[in-house]
Amino acid sequence: MKSIYTVLSAVMLILLMSFTTWAQNDRYQLYVVHEDHIKDGKMDQHHKGDMDIVKAAKANNMKGMNWITFVADDGRVMYLSPIKNMGELDNNPFGDLEKKMGKEEFDKLFDSYDGTYSKHGDYILRLDNELSYMPDGMTTTPEGENYRRLVFYHIPPEHAEKAEEIAREAKKLYTDKNAKSHYRVYKSGFGNMGSFFMVAASAKSEQEMNSKREETKNLLGKEGETLRKKIEDTFTDIEVVTGHIKPELSYVQN
Repeated sequence: MKSIYTVLSAVMLILLMSFTTWAQNDRYQLYVVHEDHIKDGKMDQHHKGDMDIVKAAKANNMKGMNWITFVADDGRVMYLSPIKNMGELDNNPFGDLEKKMGKEEFDKLFDSYDGTYSKHGDYILRLDNELSYMPDGMTTTPEGENYRRLVFYHIPPEHAEKAEEIAREAKKLYTDKNAKSHYRVYKSGFGNMGSFFMVAASAKSEQEMNSKREETKNLLGKEGETLRKKIEDTFTDIEVVTGHIKPELSYVQN
């Protein structure tokens, strides 16, 4: 996790700044995502590192960074941190904590991560408020609903416009039918190879998620079947990732 905001070169920053328009309207919220792939048997050790950092952040009232932690059933851990624009990548998000703790004590926080992951990396996701279906108001953390089902729809370059059309068609169908299954649409951004939509749905448990999906399938009927066929014909690869948001491993300033 320490590498989440690697200091970029001046040349790279010029490139990044060209993307700031993503965050200069009400449609998109940008997130920096740091993803760790945890080795078998090392998840508890990795969680200790997370808990040590959260404890230190709270004790020192750390400023400048928030994150929510998602632990996937396949052993991935993702940390999502909101940013206002790409220019914020020039800042050290842990700078305030390091200053308050001192470099030596700060560096010790990351010792628990040693040897726990096989690979890790950083990228940008864009939460699309316009394509998301959240009729009760936009929130990435619905109260009491920490179970997540993430569906990655990988988009062939020639189908970029069609993918957008399908996303709008889906939202209209869900809205017209007043579907109880709410979802958020994230788009791939800087640092991703290829393009995809990630659709995130929340529930209290896997059982409730399955119940919601079955209810929605019946509600959408033949129109839903037609939409699903269109999705299968458009997206080259569809990947499903399940897991849980971990509030105890997350840091959100009030």
